[in-house]
This record gives sequence, C-alpha cells and structure tokens, in this order.
Amino acid sequence: MRISTIRAVNRLTTRWAAPATGAGERNTVFTAAGVWPLLALLADGAGGPARAEMEEALGLPAGEAAAAARQLLAGLAAIGGLDVATGLWTRRGLSLEPAWTTALPEGSHGELTGDPVPDQAALDTWAARHTRGLVERMPVTVDGDTLLVLASALALRLKWIRPFSDIPYTVHDGPWDGRPVVGLSRNTALPHRVRVARTAGGPVTVLEVVGDRGVDVHLVLGEPDAAPGDVLRGGIDTVTRAVASTDGTALPEGAPGPGLRVWTEPSPDRDPELRVQTVAFSVTGAHHNLLDHKEVFGLATATDDRSGHFPGISEEPLAVKAARQSAGATFTAEGFEAAAVTAFATAAGCGVMPRARYRARRLLARFDRPFGFLAVHRTSRLVLAAGWVAEPLPYEPGPDLYDPYDEDEDDEQDDEQDDE
Repeated sequence: MRISTIRAVNRLTTRWAAPATGAGERNTVFTAAGVWPLLALLADGAGGPARAEMEEALGLPAGEAAAAARQLLAGLAAIGGLDVATGLWTRRGLSLEPAWTTALPEGSHGELTGDPVPDQAALDTWAARHTRGLVERMPVTVDGDTLLVLASALALRLKWIRPFSDIPYTVHDGPWDGRPVVGLSRNTALPHRVRVARTAGGPVTVLEVVGDRGVDVHLVLGEPDAAPGDVLRGGIDTVTRAVASTDGTALPEGAPGPGLRVWTEPSPDRDPELRVQTVAFSVTGAHHNLLDHKEVFGLATATDDRSGHFPGISEEPLAVKAARQSAGATFTAEGFEAAAVTAFATAAGCGVMPRARYRARRLLARFDRPFGFLAVHRTSRLVLAAGWVAEPLPYEPGPDLYDPYDEDEDDEQDDEQDDE
C-alpha cells in the first residue's frame, strides 16, 4: 500500500471521527478504509464540481484515485485476519464506460432486475456472507429507481497474543459508577505498551493490545470532559506518530495521563509491571448515513439529482441517492472482531509475597469510563476501524467468569516473550 494512500485514508478517518461519534452517547464503530476506495472509484468516473469535491475529500487527484483504490484493496486483502470484498450491481440495460469498468478491482458484477424484493435479498445475502454474519443487511435499500450499487465489505478477526482475564467488576466512579460490568484485566512486564501524548484536543492515554495477525487494537482515553471526536483524533495522531508521545518506561511518577498512575514499590526483583484494567464491549447496529455529512465525503454536488455527475461511469446521467455504512465490533478477553459494509447507490439524475529486595516501577492503566478504540495495521499504520465505547458489557453472574479473589499467583508468571 502506498504511503500517500494510507495517509489519505487516515485523514478521512480523522475528518469523520467527530461526526461519527457525536456526543458519545452510544457505542459506535466506523471504518474509512471501507469508504475511501468506493469514493475513489466514483471520483474516477465523476466530472465537473462533483469531481473536484470528491478529490478534496479523498486527498488525492481523481486521476490517480482508481489505481490507488485497487492497490489499497489488494493491500487490505493481504492483511492477516482481514477479509475484503467489493461488489458492483447495475440495472439491466445500463451501459457502463469500458475505461471505468476495467479500472475496477476484480470481483462480482451482479445485475439488478428492477424488482426491489429479490434485488434487496441478494444484496443482503452478499453483506452477511462477506462479514461472517456480523452485518446482516446491505446498508442501502434498493428501489425501482436504483440504477447502480457499489459496495465494499471488511471483516476483521484477531486474537490477543496474551489474553485478558474476565473479571466481575463494579465501577466506583464516573459515568459507569455502581454498574457491574465485564471487566478485563492483565499484567505485563512491558510498560512501553502504554503511551501518553499531548494532542490538539488534550492529553490522551493510548494502550496497545497486540493481536496475532499483524493488527493491534489501541484503547484511547482522554480527559473526562473531552469530546469523543477530539479523543479519537488524538489517538489517531498518536498511533500514526503525527504527534510525539512518551511510553511507560519514561513517564514520570504520579498521574502523567488520563486514567494512568505510575509509582515504585518494594519488589523481589527489578522487573517493571504494567497493570491493565478495562472492560469488554460490543457494538451492534452502528449505522452511518454519509449524506448527513456530505462535506466530509465530498458528496454535496454528487447528490444533486437535477443533472448527472458521473460521465466517466455511464452516458446515463447518474447522481448519488444513498451512501451508508453499517458496522459492528466486539472486544473480549480473547480477541477482537469488527466488520463493516459500505454502499453507494445511484439513480438517474434529474497471596504470600517473596521478600522484597528491590524497588520496581509499577503502572496502572484503567479504562473504566467512556473511551475510544482504533484497530491499526501494525506495519503500515493504516487505521482499519475506529469507534467509541459509551456502554460496556454488563456483568451477568455465571460460572465462566474469572474471580480475581481466587487467583493462583502461580498463574501470573506468564511468558512475556510472545507479547513482543
């Protein structure tokens, strides 16, 4: 994947962060990596003001967009644990410009019959199949006026190199005060997994949770009164190294970042320890209408159905009538899963401790109030998904959850080498 394309996709993620999360009142997840290639393909066939607006949203010239989209989709498909699909459906009899269709990535090119019932069923089946059932329906609804549907599907599944323990946990302050939740806890001798950055939107604490397929999830906590969009933007700037940050090995003692405490204490050895407390969460039914924020995606002119805007796609005048994304995500003790389907539709225009001989560094990172998360490809720093956790999974008593008071201390001596 080209660096310029990665930066362009991450830029779109940053632009979308505030509109996608709003006031942070509910769980949500979104992926600009699913929107960007579709915008690029549409921009390749756009003309006039619509082309210029889409270029600005893409961050690349429209003439380079189709090739960049193909390279991006190929790069995404090569990421372990990530499934990617692109689909195009056109109304029977709609002629397409050969130059545009040849620039499309290889994939299914289906036909719309004009009957909304079987057409919608076919699109919904495609969405569910390519997201492992996490997204059950195509986010756009076809009707008798729909001439073309262009869609992408991304499904990510990864396991943690070192799992968490499930903890029945009651939060004692903040917005979740008094609520029993599914807490997640683990200790590691790798304090550099947590970082603090001073960003334009305020300080953020970023915890890296290492996945098994070259993709990691970063939990991002800001100040209690920080806007979710600002927290996510700060997290993106941190993980993409656009701003400087300090890792846990160099942070001063005290409270150097949101939700973070650093101190030294008597210890039988000199090894540092990072203690992590967070919560499990699930995001279902996250739906985003891209046309609610046309300026973010460069779609203001392209939606004007008084004329056509895509002469490079078809001689039939076309205008964007719908642009939506549906997504979901889960974060558990064992791993992370996320999926999204994005679609554009067009219509015609018109215990006992050993003796402590040393003092060792200790860090406690707590994510027990609303926070953001970013799924990031480790090598390229491409943000694959971003989201906000407003509501953790509630704790329901059962035999499978870990009880921290029955912990065998011998179980704490985990091999840290796999966590590198």
